[in-house]
Amino acid sequence: MTVDFEQYDAEQVRLMGEMCIVVDENDRPIRGGSKKECHLMSNIEEPHNLLHRAFSVFIFTPDNKLLLQQRADEKITFPGFWTNTCCSHPLMTPEETVEKGQLGARTAAVRKLEHELGITGINEDELQFLTRIHYKAGSDGIWGEHEIDYIFIYRGQVTPNCNPNEVKDIRYVSKAELEEIFETAEEKGYKITPWFRLIVREFLYKWWDRLDDLKEFQDDKIWKLV
Repeated sequence: MTVDFEQYDAEQVRLMGEMCIVVDENDRPIRGGSKKECHLMSNIEEPHNLLHRAFSVFIFTPDNKLLLQQRADEKITFPGFWTNTCCSHPLMTPEETVEKGQLGARTAAVRKLEHELGITGINEDELQFLTRIHYKAGSDGIWGEHEIDYIFIYRGQVTPNCNPNEVKDIRYVSKAELEEIFETAEEKGYKITPWFRLIVREFLYKWWDRLDDLKEFQDDKIWKLV
Protein backbone atom coordinates (compact mmCIF):
# COMPACT_ATOMS: atom_id res chain seq x y z
CA MET A 1 0.00 0.00 0.00
CA THR A 2 1.29 3.47 -0.90
CA VAL A 3 1.08 6.04 1.90
CA ASP A 4 1.49 9.80 1.46
CA PHE A 5 3.85 10.66 4.31
CA GLU A 6 3.76 14.38 3.50
CA GLN A 7 0.73 14.71 5.79
CA TYR A 8 2.63 13.39 8.82
CA ASP A 9 5.20 14.80 11.25
CA ALA A 10 8.75 14.38 9.93
CA GLU A 11 10.18 12.89 13.13
CA GLN A 12 7.36 10.37 13.41
CA VAL A 13 7.90 9.42 9.76
CA ARG A 14 11.60 8.86 10.52
CA LEU A 15 10.69 6.55 13.40
CA MET A 16 8.56 4.50 10.99
CA GLY A 17 11.87 3.20 9.63
CA GLU A 18 12.81 1.51 12.90
CA MET A 19 12.90 -2.28 12.71
CA CYS A 20 10.40 -4.09 14.93
CA ILE A 21 10.52 -7.82 15.75
CA VAL A 22 8.08 -9.85 13.66
CA VAL A 23 6.91 -12.89 15.64
CA ASP A 24 4.58 -15.86 15.28
CA GLU A 25 1.60 -16.47 17.57
CA ASN A 26 3.90 -18.18 20.09
CA ASP A 27 6.11 -15.07 20.25
CA ARG A 28 8.94 -16.75 18.36
CA PRO A 29 10.95 -14.18 16.35
CA ILE A 30 10.77 -14.60 12.58
CA ARG A 31 12.54 -11.54 11.19
CA GLY A 32 12.75 -7.79 11.39
CA GLY A 33 10.06 -5.59 9.90
CA SER A 34 9.89 -1.82 9.68
CA LYS A 35 7.50 -0.01 11.96
CA LYS A 36 5.67 1.10 8.81
CA GLU A 37 5.32 -2.48 7.55
CA CYS A 38 4.14 -3.75 10.93
CA HIS A 39 1.50 -1.05 11.42
CA LEU A 40 -0.20 -0.94 8.03
CA MET A 41 -3.64 -2.52 8.25
CA SER A 42 -3.10 -4.02 4.80
CA ASN A 43 -0.35 -6.15 6.37
CA ILE A 44 -2.12 -6.76 9.68
CA GLU A 45 -5.31 -8.10 8.11
CA GLU A 46 -5.70 -11.51 6.51
CA PRO A 47 -4.05 -13.14 4.66
CA HIS A 48 -0.80 -11.58 5.95
CA ASN A 49 -1.76 -11.33 9.64
CA LEU A 50 1.59 -9.68 10.44
CA LEU A 51 2.32 -9.76 14.16
CA HIS A 52 5.08 -7.97 16.10
CA ARG A 53 6.42 -7.71 19.64
CA ALA A 54 5.60 -4.77 21.92
CA PHE A 55 5.63 -3.75 25.58
CA SER A 56 3.42 -1.72 27.92
CA VAL A 57 4.73 -0.14 31.13
CA PHE A 58 2.50 0.89 34.04
CA ILE A 59 4.18 3.22 36.56
CA PHE A 60 2.54 3.56 39.95
CA THR A 61 3.54 6.09 42.60
CA PRO A 62 4.27 4.92 46.16
CA ASP A 63 0.70 5.95 47.07
CA ASN A 64 -0.70 3.79 44.23
CA LYS A 65 -1.56 6.38 41.61
CA LEU A 66 -1.07 5.37 37.98
CA LEU A 67 0.77 7.63 35.56
CA LEU A 68 -1.14 8.00 32.28
CA GLN A 69 0.01 9.69 29.11
CA GLN A 70 -1.89 11.30 26.28
CA ARG A 71 -0.19 10.49 23.00
CA ALA A 72 0.99 13.50 21.00
CA ASP A 73 -1.08 14.72 18.07
CA GLU A 74 2.03 14.14 15.93
CA LYS A 75 1.79 10.36 16.45
CA ILE A 76 0.81 8.42 13.33
CA THR A 77 -1.13 5.73 15.21
CA PHE A 78 -3.73 6.71 17.81
CA PRO A 79 -2.82 10.43 18.01
CA GLY A 80 -4.29 12.21 21.01
CA PHE A 81 -5.38 8.99 22.71
CA TRP A 82 -4.94 8.42 26.45
CA THR A 83 -3.05 5.29 27.42
CA ASN A 84 -0.83 3.65 30.03
CA THR A 85 2.49 5.18 31.06
CA CYS A 86 4.54 4.02 28.09
CA CYS A 87 3.94 1.61 25.21
CA SER A 88 6.25 0.89 22.32
CA HIS A 89 8.35 -1.85 20.69
CA PRO A 90 11.61 -3.70 21.21
CA LEU A 91 13.71 -3.27 18.09
CA MET A 92 15.55 -5.82 15.98
CA THR A 93 18.90 -5.10 17.65
CA PRO A 94 21.22 -7.38 19.63
CA GLU A 95 20.30 -5.64 22.89
CA GLU A 96 16.53 -5.76 22.41
CA THR A 97 16.17 -9.29 21.02
CA VAL A 98 17.50 -11.01 24.18
CA GLU A 99 14.85 -13.52 25.23
CA LYS A 100 16.11 -14.59 28.66
CA GLY A 101 14.25 -12.87 31.48
CA GLN A 102 12.48 -10.61 28.96
CA LEU A 103 15.73 -8.60 28.88
CA GLY A 104 15.22 -7.32 25.34
CA ALA A 105 11.77 -5.95 26.13
CA ARG A 106 13.03 -4.53 29.42
CA THR A 107 15.89 -2.75 27.65
CA ALA A 108 13.45 -1.29 25.14
CA ALA A 109 11.12 -0.13 27.92
CA VAL A 110 13.93 1.73 29.72
CA ARG A 111 14.97 3.36 26.42
CA LYS A 112 11.45 4.53 25.58
CA LEU A 113 10.65 5.77 29.09
CA GLU A 114 13.51 8.21 28.64
CA HIS A 115 12.69 9.03 25.02
CA GLU A 116 8.98 9.69 25.54
CA LEU A 117 8.71 10.87 29.13
CA GLY A 118 12.25 11.86 30.10
CA ILE A 119 12.12 9.31 32.92
CA THR A 120 15.56 8.07 33.92
CA GLY A 121 16.99 6.06 36.80
CA ILE A 122 14.88 2.92 36.33
CA ASN A 123 16.93 -0.23 35.83
CA GLU A 124 15.76 -3.11 33.66
CA ASP A 125 15.50 -5.45 36.64
CA GLU A 126 13.23 -3.02 38.50
CA LEU A 127 10.47 -3.56 35.94
CA GLN A 128 8.19 -6.32 37.18
CA PHE A 129 7.04 -8.56 34.34
CA LEU A 130 3.50 -9.91 34.68
CA THR A 131 2.31 -11.47 31.43
CA ARG A 132 1.82 -11.05 27.67
CA ILE A 133 -1.31 -10.27 25.66
CA HIS A 134 -2.03 -10.82 21.96
CA TYR A 135 -4.42 -8.26 20.48
CA LYS A 136 -5.31 -6.60 17.18
CA ALA A 137 -6.84 -3.15 16.66
CA GLY A 138 -7.27 -0.62 13.87
CA SER A 139 -6.46 3.06 14.27
CA ASP A 140 -7.84 4.93 11.25
CA GLY A 141 -8.30 2.42 8.46
CA ILE A 142 -4.71 2.84 7.24
CA TRP A 143 -2.77 2.12 10.43
CA GLY A 144 -3.28 -0.28 13.31
CA GLU A 145 -1.72 -2.64 15.82
CA HIS A 146 -1.29 -6.40 15.95
CA GLU A 147 0.99 -7.18 18.86
CA ILE A 148 2.20 -9.57 21.48
CA ASP A 149 2.52 -7.08 24.30
CA TYR A 150 4.79 -7.61 27.33
CA ILE A 151 3.28 -6.04 30.47
CA PHE A 152 5.60 -4.44 33.05
CA ILE A 153 4.84 -2.65 36.32
CA TYR A 154 7.11 -0.25 38.17
CA ARG A 155 6.26 1.28 41.51
CA GLY A 156 8.20 4.31 42.66
CA GLN A 157 8.61 8.05 42.35
CA VAL A 158 9.57 9.38 38.92
CA THR A 159 10.08 12.85 37.46
CA PRO A 160 8.67 13.09 33.94
CA ASN A 161 10.10 15.60 31.45
CA CYS A 162 7.96 14.84 28.43
CA ASN A 163 9.03 14.91 24.80
CA PRO A 164 6.26 16.98 23.16
CA ASN A 165 6.65 15.07 19.89
CA GLU A 166 5.64 11.92 21.76
CA VAL A 167 3.48 12.99 24.70
CA LYS A 168 0.80 15.69 24.75
CA ASP A 169 -0.12 15.44 28.43
CA ILE A 170 0.25 13.29 31.53
CA ARG A 171 -1.99 12.63 34.48
CA TYR A 172 -1.78 10.68 37.74
CA VAL A 173 -4.98 8.85 38.64
CA SER A 174 -6.29 6.76 41.50
CA LYS A 175 -8.17 3.55 40.79
CA ALA A 176 -11.49 5.34 41.36
CA GLU A 177 -10.48 8.16 39.03
CA LEU A 178 -9.56 5.72 36.26
CA GLU A 179 -12.89 3.94 36.68
CA GLU A 180 -14.63 7.31 36.25
CA ILE A 181 -12.57 8.10 33.14
CA PHE A 182 -13.64 4.84 31.54
CA GLU A 183 -17.28 5.29 32.57
CA THR A 184 -17.48 8.82 31.17
CA ALA A 185 -15.04 8.55 28.23
CA GLU A 186 -17.69 8.72 25.52
CA GLU A 187 -19.58 11.55 27.19
CA LYS A 188 -16.41 13.63 27.78
CA GLY A 189 -14.70 12.78 24.51
CA TYR A 190 -11.75 10.89 25.98
CA LYS A 191 -10.08 8.69 23.39
CA ILE A 192 -8.48 5.61 24.95
CA THR A 193 -6.10 3.22 23.18
CA PRO A 194 -7.49 -0.28 22.55
CA TRP A 195 -4.66 -2.13 24.27
CA PHE A 196 -5.14 -0.03 27.40
CA ARG A 197 -8.86 -0.76 27.34
CA LEU A 198 -8.18 -4.50 27.10
CA ILE A 199 -5.61 -4.52 29.90
CA VAL A 200 -7.89 -2.48 32.16
CA ARG A 201 -10.87 -4.71 31.40
CA GLU A 202 -9.08 -8.02 31.87
CA PHE A 203 -6.36 -7.40 34.45
CA LEU A 204 -5.53 -3.98 35.81
CA TYR A 205 -7.97 -3.54 38.67
CA LYS A 206 -6.99 -6.93 40.13
CA TRP A 207 -3.34 -5.98 39.95
CA TRP A 208 -4.01 -2.55 41.46
CA ASP A 209 -5.43 -4.15 44.60
CA ARG A 210 -2.29 -6.24 45.07
CA LEU A 211 0.59 -3.93 44.15
CA ASP A 212 2.48 -4.97 47.28
CA ASP A 213 2.68 -8.56 46.03
CA LEU A 214 2.00 -9.31 42.37
CA LYS A 215 3.66 -12.73 42.19
CA GLU A 216 0.36 -14.61 41.93
CA PHE A 217 -0.38 -12.77 38.68
CA GLN A 218 2.93 -13.53 36.96
CA ASP A 219 2.81 -16.14 34.21
CA ASP A 220 4.38 -17.24 30.93
CA LYS A 221 1.07 -17.24 29.08
CA ILE A 222 0.11 -15.28 26.02
CA TRP A 223 -3.47 -14.16 26.64
CA LYS A 224 -5.27 -14.10 23.29
CA LEU A 225 -7.59 -11.10 23.28
CA VAL A 226 -8.23 -11.03 19.53
